[in-house]
Amino acid sequence: MVQLEKIVQAPIHLVWKAITDKNEMKQWYFDLAEFIPQVGFEFKFKGGHEDGVQYLHVCEITEVIIGKKLTYSWRYDGYEGISYVSFELFEEGANTKLKLTHTGLETFPATNKDFAEENFVAGWNHFINISLIEFLNKKENVTE
Repeated sequence: MVQLEKIVQAPIHLVWKAITDKNEMKQWYFDLAEFIPQVGFEFKFKGGHEDGVQYLHVCEITEVIIGKKLTYSWRYDGYEGISYVSFELFEEGANTKLKLTHTGLETFPATNKDFAEENFVAGWNHFINISLIEFLNKKENVTE
């Protein structure tokens, strides 16, 4: 399991938009063909190490509490296993506490080193602690 908590210096509505609007997501996460934050919506994207295999990720949104929580399944086309990614947002004054949880990693094939937990830890640390923060800092400077 991967679990990260980060205090983001941005209001909750901007963080929610960053994790649910495909035009914003492509600037810090993955460039998704379509994304609608509603239960049952399925989305796919390719990703992996830049110089390695690109895996087709197949995801389905399983929970949405607008402005507070987004959860989706995450699996790889052609491989066993299913995991779940959850973003939870908590208002902290003018800031937002973001809690990311990725469970079920142990269901992926242990023989595939690309599915090792440390790769997910590194990936999520990059996305949350670097990409998302840089994106929101730029957005804050532009919009407010």
